[in-house]
Amino acid sequence: MTEVATETIDRTEAKRAALYLRVSTGRQAEADLSIPDQRRQAVAFCAARGWQVAAEFVEPGASGTDDRRPELQRLLDLATGGGTPFDVVIVHSFSRFARDHFALEYHVRSLRKAGVRLISITQDLGDDPMSVMVRQVFALFDEYQSKENAKHTLRAMQENARQGFWNGSKAPFGYSVVDAEQRGSKTKKRLAIDPVEAETVRLMFRLFQRGDGTNGPMGVKAVTSWLNEHGYRTRVGARWGIGPLHQILTRPTYKGEHRFNRKVWKTKEAKPESEQIAVPVDPIIDAATFDAVQAMLKSKNPRAMPPRVVTGPILLTGIATCASCGGGMTLRTGKYGRYRYYTCATCAQKGKSACKGRSIPMDKLDKLVTERLAEQLLTPERIGKILAGIMERQASKDEDYSGRLTALRAKLADAQGRLGRLYAAIENGIADPMDATLKERVATVKTERDIAQVAFDRAVAEMRPDVRITEDKIAAFTEVMRANVLKGETPFRRAYIRSVIDQVEVDDTEIRIHGRRAVLERLVMGGGATPAGVPSFVRKWRARRDSNPWPLPSEGSALSS
Repeated sequence: MTEVATETIDRTEAKRAALYLRVSTGRQAEADLSIPDQRRQAVAFCAARGWQVAAEFVEPGASGTDDRRPELQRLLDLATGGGTPFDVVIVHSFSRFARDHFALEYHVRSLRKAGVRLISITQDLGDDPMSVMVRQVFALFDEYQSKENAKHTLRAMQENARQGFWNGSKAPFGYSVVDAEQRGSKTKKRLAIDPVEAETVRLMFRLFQRGDGTNGPMGVKAVTSWLNEHGYRTRVGARWGIGPLHQILTRPTYKGEHRFNRKVWKTKEAKPESEQIAVPVDPIIDAATFDAVQAMLKSKNPRAMPPRVVTGPILLTGIATCASCGGGMTLRTGKYGRYRYYTCATCAQKGKSACKGRSIPMDKLDKLVTERLAEQLLTPERIGKILAGIMERQASKDEDYSGRLTALRAKLADAQGRLGRLYAAIENGIADPMDATLKERVATVKTERDIAQVAFDRAVAEMRPDVRITEDKIAAFTEVMRANVLKGETPFRRAYIRSVIDQVEVDDTEIRIHGRRAVLERLVMGGGATPAGVPSFVRKWRARRDSNPWPLPSEGSALSS
């Protein structure tokens, strides 16, 4: 009886209808309940009632679990903005409009206040209390079904990731998505290294860690500027930005540890590691280099490294620490500034109950550290011994470079071949040289060829002898570093000291100096001409735990009361 009454009311006057058509995915758009099928049924529904179709809003691939949909928002703005451009909104089912029962009721009431009704052609209900209740029940079931579908879909995608397959979305820069295997009608995909883009990724890490050969390591902003100034562009041809570059430098995918299901897609909150799936991929950057870059990024963070550490007047500020508590050694003066000491900051600020504390004359510790660096570390023999393993491993990298060159050569040959076929089609009269589409295609292929050529030339350059550690480079490095550590103004000397050591640990009977092999390697390659950035506290080149005992026999006690 209610349906008859509603039908009679609807036929009494012509109405202006807006059609809202939606599918969640591109696959649904091609099959299942497609957009054309929804349109056909909605138009027939309006024609049977003598209603005029005044507008159409199409959402060809948007989830109904929230209302952040451009066409839906445009529909709501027009309907509630005054003027009433249409009287009813037609949907195939209420689930097409929203799969969240709260959002559905909220928008239904907003439309009703503006004099617009929401009508489903498959769930045609009235406005009486019974119909409202039934609509709300439909909405609850739609929301439940959506959540169940999402749960099962996620479970299937997680299993797909466990097997090492790619679940869709755009591949990270440096990779491409390729067919892996066929399982029935489904083609499984994997990530594969893109030879040309991968060279750009390696360049980014190298610039950040070592620089371009004319200076020391660069910051994220400096690397971004360098890439843009030298013509490097993103996959879509845009200039690089600090944000995208930082994401590349910190993304574990590049060392072969891609993770699926890391965040909640709605809120972007991180999920527990137990719910994340590790997907093995071919690494572009070796793990040691990637981890070293993460340490450098962390150490360059202004929140972790106060400006006074870099610009202050004290030679060992920021790296001299107390062996008992691990706290920094701070400046303390006596006799109105005539005497200067390094003293434990924890003891000075919190008392001996926090740390027993220790002090040492500043000039004495500065002299001990700089002379020991010059005598025991900054010698060709010592540096050569420390970097012997790295020099031996240089030979093993030849095989990696050979593989990279082969892939780049194939990419270059492919681009040259396609360009040659386009030219042949023009010469043979098959294609019109004045055709705008053909001109654009030729320009695109030429760009691909040029980019591949640059990447190939760069990979070849990396195999040159001048980019390897040699005995001559070690000798030049030690000569420059000894001079800069022992002489000059304090800020200048401090920059060089901080470039080779991470920590000076002051104990009662000895001083322990800590540093890293990776830093020495980078500095030797640069000849020691420019100090590196702020190092992180990773101890490597003090491998035998050997220490520098003090005080020296001729100096007596170094402790100060």
